[in-house]
Amino acid sequence: MTAADRTTRTSASWRRVDRAAGGLALDIGLYAVSAAFAAVTAATSTLPPHRAWGTVAAFGYLLAAVAVAGQLAARRRDAASSLAGLPGRWAITGLAWAATTVLPLVQQGVQRAGGRADRAQEEVVVVEHAGARLAETGTPYLGHDAIAALPADERLLGYTPYQPGMALFGLPRAVADGWWTDARLWFAVATVLALALAVRVLRQTDRGIPTDRANPNDRTGRAAAVLRGVQAATVLPICALTLATGGDDLPVLALCLLALALAAADRPGRAGLAVGLAGALKLFAWPVALVLIAWAATRRSAGRLAVGALGVPALALLPALLVDRDALVENVLRFPLGHGLVTSPAQSPFPGQLIATALPAGRVVAAALLVAVGLGIAVRLLRRPPRTAATTALICGYGLLAAILLMPSTRFGYLLYPAALLVWAPALARPEPDGLRLPTGRSRRTAGAGRPAGRTPEE
Repeated sequence: MTAADRTTRTSASWRRVDRAAGGLALDIGLYAVSAAFAAVTAATSTLPPHRAWGTVAAFGYLLAAVAVAGQLAARRRDAASSLAGLPGRWAITGLAWAATTVLPLVQQGVQRAGGRADRAQEEVVVVEHAGARLAETGTPYLGHDAIAALPADERLLGYTPYQPGMALFGLPRAVADGWWTDARLWFAVATVLALALAVRVLRQTDRGIPTDRANPNDRTGRAAAVLRGVQAATVLPICALTLATGGDDLPVLALCLLALALAAADRPGRAGLAVGLAGALKLFAWPVALVLIAWAATRRSAGRLAVGALGVPALALLPALLVDRDALVENVLRFPLGHGLVTSPAQSPFPGQLIATALPAGRVVAAALLVAVGLGIAVRLLRRPPRTAATTALICGYGLLAAILLMPSTRFGYLLYPAALLVWAPALARPEPDGLRLPTGRSRRTAGAGRPAGRTPEE
């Protein structure tokens, strides 16, 4: 059995599980398992914001599971019931997100504004301080000497290991001190806007493609895949917990998903702008940008995509570079590479971290493995660049998963990137209208002539 055959079989098995009982079987499983995860977090976490999240979210997930159980009952009575269809599933997804993310986020924001210092993770404070510095000095970064002058227990919060755009989420706090200026609230707003645009793009693309007469349920299946992708980026516990307690990764993720949706709609210029905005916030978006450029090269649009994907982060870096170049280097390069005045607290027990701490010259070994993975992906992109947005998302997802597992310093929460990207991939699959031309001038139908049945150009 070839790798393509194994991939096809795995995809078919996933579709069967995903579509069981019209998608409701997996929905109730997602909410039930998430409720258990939240309850365990509330009882065992050593982080106060996480415990506070779990206490609220456990009831939210349980409520969503009960609502899905009602949908299943309605479906047994009438398989065509609108309550058990996609609109009902969307409604419960929104309810679950409000109860497991927005409610605990606002609650912690209000408590924090009232004096509870243990109601936000450190990254929220870092972003808000960066916003205040941006407003006062024109750069979100403190220099080496300024960080060294801080008390030893405050130096970690003196570092801002993000791209300059992230400081924009801290600007409201620089203006006023209230729950509504909490950076997490603005992370949530940006996340919702980006995901809403992504869903709109995919729905508009679907309307422009005729339904396959041989498979009239194909469009419904794609619409369900979009919902599943949104669930992975919102109500999945790793995303809900992260946004409610810290949140800086969610706008980055949502903009990457938007960029991939725009790629699926064959809009490389706009896809470049979306992933460029993500790259102006955090380095995690840069590998996604590189894979998207490889995708655009198959459409002779690499330049159009690269203008936004590389240009927007460069423009964001320019003011900080002009104001204080050394401060930029100290925060964006030295600290993440382990050469700052303090080390990163990101020490989740993944293979890279275990290798770095348990083996002689472990950090060198872990770095070599990480480079090897990067080179392998680069060779794959050069030899077989992705020709579809779905394949692009899969490469990004598996590539980031490998990188997160092998990085010497990483966080469990970073897994939200590969999880959401991999679940988002089926939502990007689009049938191509008859007569669509390849860059070489051949049609897809002609290009596929002579290829074994069931194989795609990717395989």
